[in-house]
Amino acid sequence: MIRQYELVERVKAYDPSADEELLNRAYVFSMKAHGSQTRASGDPYFLHPLEVAGILTQLKLDAGTIATALLHDTVEDTVATLEDIEKHFGKEIARLVDGVTKLSRLELHSEQAKQAENFRKLVLAMSEDIRVLLVKLADRLHNMRTLFHLKNPDKRKRIARETIEIYAPLAERIGMHQVKDELEDLSFAELNPDARDSILAQLSRLRTEGENRVQRIIQELRGTLAEEGLPNAGVTGREKTAYSIWRKLQRKNVSFEQLSDIMAFRIMVDTVPECYQALGVIHAHYPVVPGRFKDYISTPKPNGYRSLHTGVIGLERNRIEVQIRTSDMHEICELGVAAHWAYKQGEPRTQQGREYRWLRELLDILEHAQKPEEFLEHTKLELFQDQVFCFTPKGDLIALPRGATPVDFAYAVHSEVGDHCVGAKINGRMLPLRTQLQNGDQVDIITSKAQTPVPGWERFVVTGKARARIRKFLRTQQRTQYIELGRAILQRQFKSEGYEFSEKALEGVIKIFQQPSADDLLASVGSGLHSGREVFHAVFPGHKPHVATPKEGDDKNAITVPKPKPKVKGHNAPLPIRGLIPGMAVHYARCCHPLPGDRIVGIVTTGKGVTIHTIDCETLESFHESPERWIDVAWDIGPDSPEEHVGRISLVVNNEPGSLGTLSTVIGKNGGNITNLKITSRNTDFFELLIDIDVKDAKHLTNIMAALRATPAINAVERARGR
Repeated sequence: MIRQYELVERVKAYDPSADEELLNRAYVFSMKAHGSQTRASGDPYFLHPLEVAGILTQLKLDAGTIATALLHDTVEDTVATLEDIEKHFGKEIARLVDGVTKLSRLELHSEQAKQAENFRKLVLAMSEDIRVLLVKLADRLHNMRTLFHLKNPDKRKRIARETIEIYAPLAERIGMHQVKDELEDLSFAELNPDARDSILAQLSRLRTEGENRVQRIIQELRGTLAEEGLPNAGVTGREKTAYSIWRKLQRKNVSFEQLSDIMAFRIMVDTVPECYQALGVIHAHYPVVPGRFKDYISTPKPNGYRSLHTGVIGLERNRIEVQIRTSDMHEICELGVAAHWAYKQGEPRTQQGREYRWLRELLDILEHAQKPEEFLEHTKLELFQDQVFCFTPKGDLIALPRGATPVDFAYAVHSEVGDHCVGAKINGRMLPLRTQLQNGDQVDIITSKAQTPVPGWERFVVTGKARARIRKFLRTQQRTQYIELGRAILQRQFKSEGYEFSEKALEGVIKIFQQPSADDLLASVGSGLHSGREVFHAVFPGHKPHVATPKEGDDKNAITVPKPKPKVKGHNAPLPIRGLIPGMAVHYARCCHPLPGDRIVGIVTTGKGVTIHTIDCETLESFHESPERWIDVAWDIGPDSPEEHVGRISLVVNNEPGSLGTLSTVIGKNGGNITNLKITSRNTDFFELLIDIDVKDAKHLTNIMAALRATPAINAVERARGR
């Protein structure tokens, strides 16, 4: 156990001006508050906050952070209150303790929702003061070091998984690589002990066999650098961690023996120009491995990491990885953001937390995520992936996860740019928005005020911010659509029964349907959770059902009559579907691909709104027993409407050179655009195909089919039904 005077001496050793009285009071207060409490190991509980404080002294953090570490569990696990902390230690320490306490309060629960809520609070707290995260990481590190004392294996695995999925990536993001490596290794030991033991055994064998080789490489590099004017350059060798080797084995799908960069050699020089001089020396003396050079000095990582990385064929034809940096860079590489808080003689400490772009990105995700679980999902996307570095036309650097697209880039620039993105130039060329960006790409986003996020974007974006923003917009639009659709359904239901619809009438029944407001009730009707008939009978419980005559035609008859009905104004007018966004409140059935001009009917689908079918679609047979789900609808699309719809046709084409070219030419000349093509059957004489074509309406598709029938290479053309 670290004695009181020993802890104070540790802090005073690197910060002579540290508040000694604050540290003494925090030590005594915490020890008395925890009293006789013990941990799973049987040790006094006070040993835990003391060890957390000890970890932070190794990072040379200020006295306020050390005091917070000593006190971080008092509010949660003892009778002490936040008011007591503020009274004895001031507002700043109380705020830091409160930030860490909020994070710990839910950790004993394994449900994902509570884990997500816990992490949401972490992001909020560390956005105010990054020292909250530093204390939390030290707390988690000591808990992982003592994890083996827990008897419940499920609990150990849950904590280890949470550590490797959330806390280790966070440590990496703030540049604390030592902490990250240890958290990963301890988690790996719990989650996959066999794999870890196997890798450690292999490393031990290589260490024994190649000990002299490593020393020879170090000596050779030192000699080469000294000969070229860098006699003071230091060279060390560092073994990769078992977990990083495991991830590389999985990612590259190779065996352990095939890995060539298990060792990394580090060259330490005094200045930035000497970094590039050392790089030139290494490249001049050894063959370079293509694609392995990375310059993180001119373009630092988002966490502040700066270094030169290269791969060369070194001594005995071995591939080796070389990192070149200055001592200042090395401090940032090892301590990350903690280095900004570390005491330096004559230099004031400044908080750097708000300078971290990724932290602002997490706050944006937090703002747009609907539920804590969704926030956690998006954040894992943000933290886990390797990065690519791209540039704006003005030369600003944007760091993105690997696999990111121009839409991700647009949202990284600004949320409004993402919302209004219509296209992108990558290195001067117009390319699709789903194009994956590469390191060094210059991306120019083209925007339009008329553009809004597209539902399909969610399928290819990879950043949490982009996905959260798109989902939020779609939820808002979907709710508006459901409200409009629900209002139209109720208006039609009320009129068919001889009543005038009024939203005021809904106020008295919203409790019956357990909805907080009239708009929520309208949205539930629009989404199919409740039918218009249910709501009507709730408003008028004594109403006798209206008996339709053949002349009037009830809903079911109006829908199932095969004859087209003129669009009329009045109580039985079809519900227009113009303006209701496909994919939100309205879905076009893929079994029949309805087009403007087709006779159509709507089927209310629970939780999805209305699905539009053609009147002769075979799928409708399954809904004959549910007449309340049928809605009489009609197209309300003018002749100048720019909206396009997908029409599907089946063809039999001659199996001869040029047939497919002729087919696509005919469709293109007639204003159609092929969006999908599938060959369903082929033989020596014919191909049978299914083709999806963007068309304006049914008449447009009919014209294309007529042109195809007049083409000698086409044997048969029909409007396709089914998926």
